[in-house]
Amino acid sequence: MVDNVSPTDTWQALLTDPAAQMVDVRTDAEWTYVGLADLSQAAKSPALVPWQIFPSMQVNTDFVEHVKRSGLTPENKIYFLCRSGVRSLAAAHACLAAGFPYVYNVADGFEGPPDAEGHRGRVSGWKASDLPWRQR
Repeated sequence: MVDNVSPTDTWQALLTDPAAQMVDVRTDAEWTYVGLADLSQAAKSPALVPWQIFPSMQVNTDFVEHVKRSGLTPENKIYFLCRSGVRSLAAAHACLAAGFPYVYNVADGFEGPPDAEGHRGRVSGWKASDLPWRQR
């Protein structure tokens, strides 16, 4: 089972638990143009492993292998992040099936759902929770 964890609870885990790590499963274009969670206060940085390959958006068939190559092991508590929490949930399930027992989905992702005007990052998610982030 993959639990949804709020962005603020994720941030607290990253700050306090040495085994906690983040995998950002968005695309290179999203990392570049939208921004990244800034984990420097936790002396960490997110592992950048796309769940889908831009621009075709085909599922990355080597995703789990790339997670392993990023240095993560089944002992880590891995918090998966995408734009809204959908791709990250699929990625967390893939890693759970591959033998990573401590996987979590960051609820509402980096930007969350759109507001009434169609803009993301204002309603919920990492940015709306006023957690540290930066442009790449």
